[in-house]
Amino acid sequence: MKTSRIFISMMVGIGLASCVSESDVRIECLSRPITTSVNAHYVSNRAPLQPTHFIKLPVGSVRPEGWIGECLRRQRDGMNGRLTEISVWLDKKDNAWLNSGGKGLYGWEEVPYWLRGYADLAYILDDPKMTAEAEIWLNGALNSQREDGFFGPWIERRGNPDLWGNMLMLWCLQSHYERSGDPRVIPFMKKYFQWQLNFPEDQFLKHFWEKSRGGDNLYSVYWLYNITGERWLLDLADKIHRNTADWRQESTLPNWHVVNVAQCFREPATWWMQSADSADLRATYNDFRLIRRTFGQVPGGMYGADENCRLGFIDPRQGAETCGAAEQMNSDEMLLRFTGDPFWGDHCEEVAFNTYPAMLMPDFKALRYITSPNMTISDEKNHSPDVQNEGPFFLMNPLSNRCCQHNHGFAWPYYAQHLWTATPDNGLAALLFGACSAKAKVADGTEVNVTEETNYPFEEQVRIRVDTPKDVQFPLYVRIPAWCDNARVLINGKHVGGRLAPGAYARIERTWKNGDKLTVDLPMSLHVRQWQVNQNSIGVNYGPLSFSLKMNEIYEKCDSKSTAIFDSRWQEEFNTTEWPAWKISTDGPWNYGLRCDVDRPEQSFTVIKKSWPANNYPFTVNDVPIEIKAKGRKIPSWGTSPTGLCGVLPTYPARAEGSTEELTLIPMGAARLRISAFPPIK
Repeated sequence: MKTSRIFISMMVGIGLASCVSESDVRIECLSRPITTSVNAHYVSNRAPLQPTHFIKLPVGSVRPEGWIGECLRRQRDGMNGRLTEISVWLDKKDNAWLNSGGKGLYGWEEVPYWLRGYADLAYILDDPKMTAEAEIWLNGALNSQREDGFFGPWIERRGNPDLWGNMLMLWCLQSHYERSGDPRVIPFMKKYFQWQLNFPEDQFLKHFWEKSRGGDNLYSVYWLYNITGERWLLDLADKIHRNTADWRQESTLPNWHVVNVAQCFREPATWWMQSADSADLRATYNDFRLIRRTFGQVPGGMYGADENCRLGFIDPRQGAETCGAAEQMNSDEMLLRFTGDPFWGDHCEEVAFNTYPAMLMPDFKALRYITSPNMTISDEKNHSPDVQNEGPFFLMNPLSNRCCQHNHGFAWPYYAQHLWTATPDNGLAALLFGACSAKAKVADGTEVNVTEETNYPFEEQVRIRVDTPKDVQFPLYVRIPAWCDNARVLINGKHVGGRLAPGAYARIERTWKNGDKLTVDLPMSLHVRQWQVNQNSIGVNYGPLSFSLKMNEIYEKCDSKSTAIFDSRWQEEFNTTEWPAWKISTDGPWNYGLRCDVDRPEQSFTVIKKSWPANNYPFTVNDVPIEIKAKGRKIPSWGTSPTGLCGVLPTYPARAEGSTEELTLIPMGAARLRISAFPPIK
């Protein structure tokens, strides 16, 4: 049964607190932004599509600074920025993506996987050399279109072309168009989508990857429809949805591959924008909860898959692919825009701050395929069957694995683009906090610049300055995280209004003057999550940060070629001396249980704040600007497994022995070896 638009509008604009007006400012606390108007300056959903609550600004509008900017610079100088020197799939010689007929070598997902992160990184950093490199590949795709509309390499799977790589390249072209307005892109996409519409349905989206990930194709169709308004595109959207794997099942999923789940669970919510059926929207929430009820009972926001989720393998030593974390962040960002639900912003932060950073080396020159909430070794050994695949899946290596090697680079650029968005009522929204500047049109088209200063999530205050060529009235939204009970705002140093509801938005409307300053106080506190499915283990949190045992991480350089995963490939000129692999081990004990008063964690833990690192990168053991002091005891029965991994959590209640010791916990994202789910002890 379809849900009417009336129900949707009732659901999304509910006030959580009475409005507060003080002279020239009006503050409302809303569960969702209002969508009764249409943004006059940025492309948003056309009818009959459901209106989105936030509108992505064109790539390059947001310029990250602080630690996010540092991540992007390290990424530029690391694997993603220099992968054309390493990966054989990016060798231009006889590359199928650069051949006008789509013939040649290396024509599947690797090029567009890499390009969507690389090109957006180039645009955000305004790097002309990188932009020129990106345009070589974009021009290759644009020049590859056949007379019938198909483009790119023709890769046959059981007689049908595999469209998965094309889905990725469409996203690259969309970013390119946002930045450049290239007049070739729109007719190119129209011609390709006409080909898809005319392609026989009994042969459409039949291969595993394309069928699972049809939602990415659907999103591109809506992107084009919002620009052109051509109704036949909605017919194509219907065809794509019909032929995509069914992610609306109540108690199971089409498949349990870690990346597919992180990427594809959003498909029903994407389709909901056209169907207006609340069951589609609920299906996305159901998929999210379904996988986490069993496999996601761990800190860090992800779930144990080791590529595919397996019954009985739910302990926090199970891990997730680097690809999976990047795709999960992307899904959260998209769903935040589609639904307006602040939950997706909270969850994006959980993955971005706690899981994703530790998946890469600090210099961004190597990554590992699998990272777990509890892991005490990161090496080249085969740890099957404790993890699903056989191979060196825990080693930091610039050559492994070919999917994550190429795909990881879009995580931080996409995150940075969602620091600020436009809103339907011609305002702006601070969705994901981080030091940056952003230029955008508001109200009557006045272009304002907002500058954000903060070390969030390592500090509790976000400072925003508004620069405008004239006085202009517009709403400015701020997401209030669900963990923050006492958020407040100040305008030009004066507290305005009272406490803001957690898990909502503060909508601040006033006539903004040049140089106005908005300060958002987000007081953090300790809280403990208990994972009953996993032996009542506990995770320690401070604000959005989860914490892990601080270990002495010992790094050992090793040859990246001889330790690479079996399907890795590299260019002849690849220099293993410049691009080594790294083993990480520890020489200290890790098998501790924590003494913890779950209801009063402040009685059990002490937060220590330290100076900000001079290198502006807080995700290493030695540079973290915050620690927690805790007390624990060793659990002798908790040791390593026969394959050398951290053993599964001891049966509750765990028996601890020896004297109580003081332990140091550090943010999970800085711990490349970590225990993040602890057995509780008395």
